[in-house]
Order: sequence, then C-alpha cells, then structure tokens
Amino acid sequence: MTTAVAAPFRFFSLQVVRTRRLGPSLVRITFAGPDLGAFHSLGRDQSLSLFLPHPGQPEPVVPVELGDGWWQGWRELPDDVRAVMRSYTLRSLRRDPDEIDIDFVLHGVEPGAAVPAGPASRWAARAAAGNRVLLLGPAIADNRAIRFRPPQDTDLVVVWGDETALPAVSAVLESLPAGTRARVWLEVQDAGNIQDLATEADAEVTWLVRDPHGAGHSPAALDALRSAPLPPAGHPYVWIAGESSRVKELRRHFVGECGVDRRRVTFVGYWRQGLTEEQLRERGE
Repeated sequence: MTTAVAAPFRFFSLQVVRTRRLGPSLVRITFAGPDLGAFHSLGRDQSLSLFLPHPGQPEPVVPVELGDGWWQGWRELPDDVRAVMRSYTLRSLRRDPDEIDIDFVLHGVEPGAAVPAGPASRWAARAAAGNRVLLLGPAIADNRAIRFRPPQDTDLVVVWGDETALPAVSAVLESLPAGTRARVWLEVQDAGNIQDLATEADAEVTWLVRDPHGAGHSPAALDALRSAPLPPAGHPYVWIAGESSRVKELRRHFVGECGVDRRRVTFVGYWRQGLTEEQLRERGE
C-alpha cells in the first residue's frame, strides 16, 4: 500500500526493471511500480529521496504506516534496520509502461579504490531486476524540489556540475527550447563518463576530467571558467550543483568576478567531500 505524505510528495514502492552501465563509474537503473501513474514531474533537476535496503533485507524498512510521522519513526529505528536514504535526481520519466530512470555514481566500488564505497554505491553496483526500493517523489509536476528556474528575461543559461549533477544537467539541457543560449561545464572523474547530451538549445558544453590522484575536484576547473569569459548577456542565469565546497567557490566566482546578480544564481550542494549524507543530515546541512 502507498501512503501519502506531505503533499505534493508521496511514497512509491518500486522494483528494478533493468540496469545499464553508462561509463566506468556511472550506472542507470530503471524502476517500475504499480503506483507510478501518480508520479508527476516537470523534470529538469527534480530531486527525489530513495530508500534502499541493507544487505540481507528483502526491501527497505520505512514506517510508512505512521503517515506524516514516518520521519520520526524512521529515525528511531536501529541503524542496521533503518533503510538507507539518499537524495537523487530524476533522469527521466516514461509512460506506457510507467518507468523512471535514476543514474548512480559508483564511488569506490572498483578494486583498490582509495575511498571505500558507501551503501548506495554498493547497492547500485549489484542491483538486479526485481530488487525492491521505496521512493519519496512528487505527485504534482511543478513542485518545490525543482530548483532550476531561470527568470523569464534570461538571455544566457550558465551551468556547472560534477558527475553527481550530470543527470540534472542532462535533463535541464533537454528542457531548454531552441534558440536558448547556454554555456555548460561538466566535471567527471573519468573520461569514460563523458556522454553525448541532447538539446535543442544553442549550447556549448565543456568537459573537465579530474586528476584521479587529486583532492576530489579538478584544480583546473576555476581556471577553465576564468579563461572562458561568459558571452555578452544582459540577464544571465547560473545553476551550479555538485560538491558543496566547489559549488560555493564557483558561486563566489560568478557573483564576485563575473558580476552576476546573486538572485539569479541557483547553487545546490549534492554532497560534501569526506562526509556521508547521514553526517550532513546530523549537521543540518
């Protein structure tokens, strides 16, 4: 049974339909479920909360029967019982049949990785058809978990993201109408993760590959932005997402150095170097 939570979001019980590797550290997982007909989204950078089971559990444990009290009930469950919750971006939604795609970055699953894989990466690396998950997602297409909202007068869209933001950036580019000017920078940890991105916009996309022995980001990223001045625009809109410290650094660049109105800059920290999502949640970030 699916239980409604604070509208316009609700729980959806889903199963893995198929998986597909997109690159050395990227995998696309397709989900379906009997209630997905009630899932609605305008896409773009639509944020979702995904609940995953611990190894040995047939499905994630979330007390949805508590209705609006599910959050407190979930937090009070033992650590080895409580479902793993992670935030992801909707990559795509299809009808007939109802399916959604979510792209996962596989941190640390390769042999000899310097940083051990987290629970979501381990789950995604082993995901197989029939595996069960729980999703907290939108029941209304235009909802508060969509952050990419350029003002009506925008004459230049500027985007920066790392591989955790790649699904959002891909969906954003697909949503831009023909004639929209866009300047995009994408930073990935492996050249094999570079993808062909579909868009009708007049978009220039620059890929940056991180040093695998570096500190989690490309030291050349800010230099790359500085060496490629933004084209003339009266009303640019900037969207930045990825590792929190890098996002803040780039926001300062666009506002302080490029002179973009801070009210026209959307910035989202998807993760923080050295901290788990649980630790970020405990710190209120």
